[in-house]
Amino acid sequence: MLENGVYAVTPTPFKPDGTVDLHSVGVMTESLVGFGIDGLLILGVMGEATKLLDGERQAVLERFVEAADGAAKIIVGTNHAGSIPARELTRVAEDSGADAVMLSPPPLAKPNPQAVLDFFGTVASGSSIEIVLQDHPAASGVHMSPDLIGQLANDIDQMSALKLEDPPTPPKITAVLKEVGSSLRVFGGLGGLKLVEELDRGSSGTMTGFAYPEVLVQIFQLHQAGCVDEAREVFNAFLPLILFESQPLISLTVRKRLYMRRGLIATDYARGPAPTLDNETVLELERLAALADLQLVSA
Repeated sequence: MLENGVYAVTPTPFKPDGTVDLHSVGVMTESLVGFGIDGLLILGVMGEATKLLDGERQAVLERFVEAADGAAKIIVGTNHAGSIPARELTRVAEDSGADAVMLSPPPLAKPNPQAVLDFFGTVASGSSIEIVLQDHPAASGVHMSPDLIGQLANDIDQMSALKLEDPPTPPKITAVLKEVGSSLRVFGGLGGLKLVEELDRGSSGTMTGFAYPEVLVQIFQLHQAGCVDEAREVFNAFLPLILFESQPLISLTVRKRLYMRRGLIATDYARGPAPTLDNETVLELERLAALADLQLVSA
């Protein structure tokens, strides 16, 4: 069962020649576990899942499971436009030792709540693994009301959590929790931009790709201990870097650069098509990262 806490959304590392770097998967996983995260979310958008061959995807999944070795939960993105392929990807994730999967609604030509319910019913019929519902309309094109989310939580036994990325997230967290009560854990996302406000509203934590996840762990732990002002101070200290990371189009490239800079992966290679960072952007990032390093030391 997924617990409250911080789940790191991870990139898929590549070697300079563009092949998958399974050694870096191990280094990254061990580092993130050492930072105190509760789980890793792999093979999502940040994991460049759509750019992997089937064999590569399976190798990455198995290496993450092996490297985590039960010390952190593994959540696997199994998104697909078709319900049957999504069901198969979900079954494979369960058979490979993952703890949960994450799925968005499939692309729809127009709003159709029944199609969403049918999609998740089909996926859930093929396995017993926990399902994290991803509410990210900017990527899926599907807007889900709190009522529809409540229906899904009620109808799908395996649906245990929601990754909410439909801004503004704090009021939607309140609305969703009013619908689902304690039957569904609600996690924030979107780079952690509203982490403290989301926790104030009763979220169970966050699932995001911020390259300094130990900071998010600290914020979460302070908030859980009732030290909300202190949690906000830590958050505000790192907010410039959180904002920089969250820039549309270049967020993956920025995060991979930081992961490489921190020694978590060997290269920041991203499979094309992918944007590159110009020299000025790299300098801006370095200034913010250096400040973050100093803040970590002083903490």
